[in-house]
Amino acid sequence: MNFHVLTLFPDMIVQGLNTSVTGRALTQGYIHLNAVDIRAYSTDKHRHVDDYPYGGGAGMVMQPDPIYRAYMDVIKDMQASPRVIYVTPQGKVFRQSMAEEFAREEDLVFLCGHYEGVDERILEEIVTDYVSIGDYVLTGGELAAMVMIDAVSRLIPGVLNNEESAEFESFHDNLLEYPHYTRPVEYHGKRVPDVLLSGHHKNIDKWRREQSLERTLLRRPDLLTDASLTKEDLIYLYRLGYRPSGEEDVQEKL
Repeated sequence: MNFHVLTLFPDMIVQGLNTSVTGRALTQGYIHLNAVDIRAYSTDKHRHVDDYPYGGGAGMVMQPDPIYRAYMDVIKDMQASPRVIYVTPQGKVFRQSMAEEFAREEDLVFLCGHYEGVDERILEEIVTDYVSIGDYVLTGGELAAMVMIDAVSRLIPGVLNNEESAEFESFHDNLLEYPHYTRPVEYHGKRVPDVLLSGHHKNIDKWRREQSLERTLLRRPDLLTDASLTKEDLIYLYRLGYRPSGEEDVQEKL
């Protein structure tokens, strides 16, 4: 997987991703990072990449030409046009399913905006996906791009040491992850659940599934609408008070 980030702050991208899991994945060659300095493609002697907005208003707007030049340099050796992700609060909210979709690409290009935004014409010309990491505004797109790159990277084969850990963590089947415990068996008067000490893997799997269902219902009930639920899951949720669209609908499924 090749990540290309068009940014005014390439050092921020490189330093942020060259640590922990993504840093190891870069070193081992499972992923590749190309942080592209948009300023390097400015034709202005002062390397300006922004100007005042037409129509007036506060702030500055990123000019289209430096971005276009940077983009064309990135794709010059590609066999096909890549997906270009513009990180913006106006985009679709980034979810695990989107990370899984992006992980199937060979190249991903992220465009990081700054100031009051980016000239609309370059967005219309190169952007394929408008994506947000939440309903709030950041000073630039770099942090959002790194969040998405981190989420996508962990789905690339070989990036995680344990291949199962990417599959059975939060948002698997659109459910939150079950709670984890390690030594000691008792801490501050609280014991590890007995089922986890039993060695009975079928009972452990059942307990973990029920904990995921219960935690999702309590903390993120909105996720249950699109979750992959079995009949046993629905029965358990029904006992916990889950009523997605009325009691009769649930009873029909049961």
